[in-house]
Amino acid sequence: MAERTVFQSMSQRHVIKLAPTATVHEAACVMTRANCGSVLIIDAAGQMQGILTERDLMTRVLAKALSPDKTLVADVMTRKPHCVGPHMKVADAVLIMIERGFRHLPIVADQGKILGVFSVRDALPREINLAVDLAEFHEQVNDALG
Repeated sequence: MAERTVFQSMSQRHVIKLAPTATVHEAACVMTRANCGSVLIIDAAGQMQGILTERDLMTRVLAKALSPDKTLVADVMTRKPHCVGPHMKVADAVLIMIERGFRHLPIVADQGKILGVFSVRDALPREINLAVDLAEFHEQVNDALG
C-alpha cells in the first residue's frame, strides 16, 4: 500500500477559519459545528496569524478562568504554527507531531495557499505506528551520539 500524503488523508477539505477579533466562545461554536479540534486564525489580508486548538481552549482559557465571551482568539491562539506542504507523507507529519507535542498541522501549498489542517486523527494506525518507530529510532540515535 502506497503511503498517503497529509492532503490525501485530511478528513475535512475546507478551511475552518476565524478573524483574530473573534471571541473564544465563537471559536468553540465554530469548532463544534464543524466537528473539528482546531480553527485557523486568518487576518483580513488572508494571512494565517495562528491556530486555536482544543488544548489551547483548555490550558489557556478554562484553566486560567478567562471568560470565553470576552477573550479574543488572538490572545490565546498558538502563533506562527508549524505548517507542512500537501505532499508530506502522513508518517512524517505524525513524527513531527510526536516530537513537537501537538496534534494539528496546517497544510500550506506553494505561494502560501492554506489548504486545511491535518489532524493526528486523520492518520491510520499503521502510519501512527511507523511514526512512533521513527521517533524511537531518532531517540536512540540521539542517545548514542550523546
